[in-house]
Amino acid sequence: MNHLPFIIAAYAVAFVVPVVFGLEARWRLARARARLAALETRRRR
Repeated sequence: MNHLPFIIAAYAVAFVVPVVFGLEARWRLARARARLAALETRRRR
């Protein structure tokens, strides 16, 4: 029995999951910075 597909799947999951989490974190950080910038411009008026 060849376990190569399972090994490839495990490495794919180990690579894809952190990449997806990192992209989501970057997207949330950009959104939070935009919201903060909007609040800062309102306070300066």
